[in-house]
Amino acid sequence: MGLTQEQVRQFQERGYVAVPDFYSAREVAALRAELARLKREGYLRNVATEGDGKTHSHVKQNLQLCPMSPHSPLFRAMPFDTKVTQVISQLIGDPVVLHLDQVFIKPGQHGIGTSWHQDNAYFQIADPLKGTAMWVAVHDATVANGTLHVIPDSFRTVYEHSRDPYSDHHIRCYPDESQAVALELPAGGAAFFAYGTAHCTRANTTDQERAGVAFHFLNGSVIGEGYFRTEDRMKHPYLTGPLADGGLSAYGQAIAGTWEQEVARARESNRSL
Repeated sequence: MGLTQEQVRQFQERGYVAVPDFYSAREVAALRAELARLKREGYLRNVATEGDGKTHSHVKQNLQLCPMSPHSPLFRAMPFDTKVTQVISQLIGDPVVLHLDQVFIKPGQHGIGTSWHQDNAYFQIADPLKGTAMWVAVHDATVANGTLHVIPDSFRTVYEHSRDPYSDHHIRCYPDESQAVALELPAGGAAFFAYGTAHCTRANTTDQERAGVAFHFLNGSVIGEGYFRTEDRMKHPYLTGPLADGGLSAYGQAIAGTWEQEVARARESNRSL
């Protein structure tokens, strides 16, 4: 599954593109089963605070796990799947490097959003179009349950960031929210947005939890810029290009080609409970 030229152009010109049918119902079921396991086994933690950036809230919740890959063969395999590497190559060019992976779960009624920010405020690459996030809706993502919002063209602006008082470690910015676009996606839909694109999620006001899984990718040419030290380049798996070895250097085992196997395994494990 590749992107059309129009979709690639939208990413390059507006800083984002959404693909509603990126993952199948079968794959979504596996994602949900694996997240249920990670939550059940206590891997997620609440990063929401009471407005001081320090005191964890006992009411508001923003459950995060970052990274996911050490704890989940399914999520470790996910970015190696061909449909992912093909799309990322189209958007940011080769070689593609996996930067990080994470998940946020927003419980019904108590789940708060993640404040406005630009990923590049953390990582400082010279060209914000050389990095992209892939945000996957694990459940139907709507305005009511706090879906992803982006500000088109905002990758052209560097916003000032400061500590987020409602998170124990995030930073945030204060863009013109009147320009924001809500990306409502069905479960399995994916949004891709550049490192410079200002984005946020909102509070979940429904009774059901909502989860979003996010992977971040870089063009290998940026290794050595900003946050990324040249000597650490093999700590981030190369997914395409001459240094790509299927995950062997990063994980000590071949990961490429295991996505379908891990989907089946996650679904079977859930049925056996």
